[in-house]
Amino acid sequence: MTRAVRALRGTRPVLAAALALTLVAGGFAAWAAQDWYGASHDESAAYAVQRDRALAAAEQAVQNLNTLDHAKVDQGLDLWESSTTGDLHDQLVQGRTEFAKQVKTAKTVTTARVLSGAVTELDDRAGRARVLVALRITVKAADDKSSDKDSRMLGELTRSGGQWKLSALGQAPVGGTASG
Repeated sequence: MTRAVRALRGTRPVLAAALALTLVAGGFAAWAAQDWYGASHDESAAYAVQRDRALAAAEQAVQNLNTLDHAKVDQGLDLWESSTTGDLHDQLVQGRTEFAKQVKTAKTVTTARVLSGAVTELDDRAGRARVLVALRITVKAADDKSSDKDSRMLGELTRSGGQWKLSALGQAPVGGTASG
């Protein structure tokens, strides 16, 4: 046997191993690509993103609507209006002048801090969501006395112009009312 023939026989196991490794790597790449594609086109991931966006918008809007400084009442009410849509927005616009007068007369500063929030219902296709937001509201009166109150708010959101905005807001019932 010649040297060339012996050299070829010696490289066959190396070529076979290289071919096997190439096939395994190709299979892994195909599996990873399919897995990535499936995850990126998963409807539940898109739903989770919308839920998180709705919750963030709700928490911010509820905080906005429970924060108002008598010295900056117009800025505060502008923020209220930009956080809302629908009937709630219309009510704020219609009552703005009277409410601003009351806040300026009372000379109060109200601040709110969100404690927690949850989306209780989300219809992404219809662009509607319901939320529950717990917050701590601090009211500082003209005599510098302040008081804290914990509150739970129920809100409804409507997607308007690609953004979630509050379309309704009210107090959540507190305590057990069930009778046996």
